Amino acid sequence: MIRAALLALCLTLPARAETVAEQAARASADLQSAVAALESATEARDRVSALSQTIRAYEAGLGALRGALREASLRESTLTRTFEAKRDRIGQLLGVLATMEANPGPLLLLHPDGALGTARSGMILADVTPALQSEALRVKAELQELADLRALQLSAGEVLERGLAAAQTARTALSQAISDRTDLPRRFTEDPEVLKGLLESADTLDAFAAGLSPDSAAGSSFAEAKGTLPLPVLGTLLRRPGEADAAGVRRPGVTLATRTHALVTAPWPATIRFRGPLLDYGNVMILEPGDGYLLVLAGMETLYGEVGEVVAAEAPLGLMGGPATGTAEFVALGPDGSGGRDTETLYMELRQGAAPVDPMPWFAALARTGE
Repeated sequence: MIRAALLALCLTLPARAETVAEQAARASADLQSAVAALESATEARDRVSALSQTIRAYEAGLGALRGALREASLRESTLTRTFEAKRDRIGQLLGVLATMEANPGPLLLLHPDGALGTARSGMILADVTPALQSEALRVKAELQELADLRALQLSAGEVLERGLAAAQTARTALSQAISDRTDLPRRFTEDPEVLKGLLESADTLDAFAAGLSPDSAAGSSFAEAKGTLPLPVLGTLLRRPGEADAAGVRRPGVTLATRTHALVTAPWPATIRFRGPLLDYGNVMILEPGDGYLLVLAGMETLYGEVGEVVAAEAPLGLMGGPATGTAEFVALGPDGSGGRDTETLYMELRQGAAPVDPMPWFAALARTGE
């Protein structure tokens, strides 16, 4: 069942909400400890145990990187909106100043205080514009710095992915040799390139943890976004949590009625933890938006993205199914007077750890229907 899949995912989440910097520092320490264990292991079983420890450290490090990428995506979205708003205000002010310079005579009559009031207004606008311009440039610089940071994080992720793949291959080969009672492969750390990769990975995690400022997680978190999330698809509420469907089955999530081939998007920056068919739910995508939560979306015909990928808010996740529709059916009025019919259903479930959470208060459109 979907609950079993969710429980398996929940068991891999941190026991408490660690900061990204704490996760990275812990992963770095674990990896360094694993390297020491690999070098000192002499017995085959000890080598298997040390390789398992190495793999867990790599996975923890990759988890920390994914968390950082989610935070960076959220911060980038906020900075972009701020930059666009300031750029629009600057454009409006420059337009006013240009108009005043081009038509000074008629504008004298527009201000209640006459020419003196108009002159003062012009002086104020002239003073405000450079300040806004400077602020917009500062935000633009932050955006560029953030883009550079994300590029470095993606590069670090590639280093850790390569190390994880090498450790998994080595453990599989060693375990198979023990099982088959054949000659054991040479020790993992005897390969200079492998040892170099291990040390490089530990250094990468150290630098990553040190580079995260204490206030790097000071922005809005998923838990703080409760009540403001957009729905992942344009649709209407069909069933509330606990309401029985046609077969009498009651589920803890909500069911949304959508149009055929409707686009499903991420309501919050998240990591794809699972994607694919699951029992009678159809195609399922499980997202990890942070703070120990998991968001389950089931019922799509087409899925985008790969497991482990960090997606930004509003990133496309998939498409709903349904038969191909012609123009006549597309323009036909639905029961609410809109230009389409809601014939597909998307099931959405929210969990914190292993426990289901009522998703209604989290999404702005659903919170209003529950009032």
